[in-house]
Amino acid sequence: MALKPFKNEPLTDFSKPVNRKAMEQALARVKSMLGREYPLVIGGEEIHTPEKLKSYNPSRPSEVVGVFQKADAPLAHKAIETAAAKFEEWKFVDPKKRAEYLFKAAKIMRKRKHEFSAVMIYEVGKTWPEADADTAEAIDFLEFYGREMLRYAAKQPVTKIRGEKNELVYIPLGVGVIVPPWNFALAILTGMTSAAIVTGNTVVMKPSSDSPLTGWMFFDLMREVGLPDGVINFVTGSGGAVGDVLVAHPKTRFVSFTGSKEVGTHIYELAAKVQPGQKWLKRVVAEMGGKDSIIIDDQTDLEAAVQATVVSAFGFQGQKCSAASRALVVEKVYDQFLEKLKAKVEQIRVGPSDDPSNYMGPVINEGSLRKILGYIETGQREGGGLITGGGRADGEGYFIQPTVIADVDPKATIAQEEIFGPVLAVIKVKDFDHALEVANNTEFGLTGGIWTKNRKKIEKAKKLFHVGNFYINRKITGALVGVHPFGGFNMSGTDSKAGGRDYLLLFLQAKSISEKVK
Repeated sequence: MALKPFKNEPLTDFSKPVNRKAMEQALARVKSMLGREYPLVIGGEEIHTPEKLKSYNPSRPSEVVGVFQKADAPLAHKAIETAAAKFEEWKFVDPKKRAEYLFKAAKIMRKRKHEFSAVMIYEVGKTWPEADADTAEAIDFLEFYGREMLRYAAKQPVTKIRGEKNELVYIPLGVGVIVPPWNFALAILTGMTSAAIVTGNTVVMKPSSDSPLTGWMFFDLMREVGLPDGVINFVTGSGGAVGDVLVAHPKTRFVSFTGSKEVGTHIYELAAKVQPGQKWLKRVVAEMGGKDSIIIDDQTDLEAAVQATVVSAFGFQGQKCSAASRALVVEKVYDQFLEKLKAKVEQIRVGPSDDPSNYMGPVINEGSLRKILGYIETGQREGGGLITGGGRADGEGYFIQPTVIADVDPKATIAQEEIFGPVLAVIKVKDFDHALEVANNTEFGLTGGIWTKNRKKIEKAKKLFHVGNFYINRKITGALVGVHPFGGFNMSGTDSKAGGRDYLLLFLQAKSISEKVK
């Protein structure tokens, strides 16, 4: 059967009663599952450990979402060894068959998408639209990477010469360690894992300790479609106790990581050290943080620019590496912008994410809550003026008011460090050129955008704004698979361009074969 060209999964319109009811039913189903215990699974063997790890609902921290196992170093070694043994068989499976597993998984996820979304609503505090977009992106990754593998498995073009038959083939690397984040708990985990296995690698998947149930949902789905035991090994536990052991193991061939700069650089350093018995240099695919700016020019539709800023800064409580955490506003329109921004932000409703009337849910955990409130204090102490927000919002959960701090110095702490919360620093700039200078003044280079009607300024910014994903007159979040290949520069990581045509190459190596012919 011929495959249709890739198309992005449509988002759900929850204003339609039928869709609303379907999500309500999914939430009720998932609620009845909360508190269950889940094993580690290594090579198909379900394992329980004496120490447990609990996942909590950040909207209601007293509510246990799931109980998981705390793996230790011997289990981490066992997982790598199991994956290494399975690789010897999996690497020779026809790429078409490997892609078929992804297509089957996409089909089932599409049918049960509200259930996958409901898990994230409870486990990581995603609102209905945010969770729905996460699940849609996961479906996109399965569909896109399946097709991409077929493209790489096809005959590759090489220059012909007389007397030789030459070919270039792509082969898998080996065992990978998949370390996904909690913020796109399904989409990024699905993308990283499916890319690794469709290319013929086997993996140890260690979901974030804040989102293990979401990881389990994907793992269980792959069991359901008949993926052989040992291709994906499901291991939960702390980064220090398990993550480092997995990364350092001599049979680990690559590490795929998405998360903070601190953890990413630690993994990069650890993976670079050649261990006794190691036969290769490990490959690290790292997607790290951002300190993303949205530039507001005086030649623009200010109302639309404010709306895009609010969505980019406060969607999913600002817990996106692509979130706008800095608005660089040209002084001519600075006061007007602030006035409009304040009015919009003060309309945002904050509360439990399972209630669809709330635009913002909780931040992920108590540690994050304290850290974000600390940044808000620092921002004011260093001379920023609090425009709105600034503290906890009402409720049992980890709720923070959407916060705007104005008159921030471009070198201030909150203008330089990734906050990962609902805090927007507003910086006054002299003009558009000054804005571009400030936009490039951090160690990151992930996303950024401009709002201007001036074509010369647009063309200038295209050349000078140093980010991996650059947006013009739109929000700076919401990259779509296939449409906006995603990844950043500098300390934002290795610019992997997830969801793009280059991504699968990170999990493959090229072998050139040359045969003399008469």
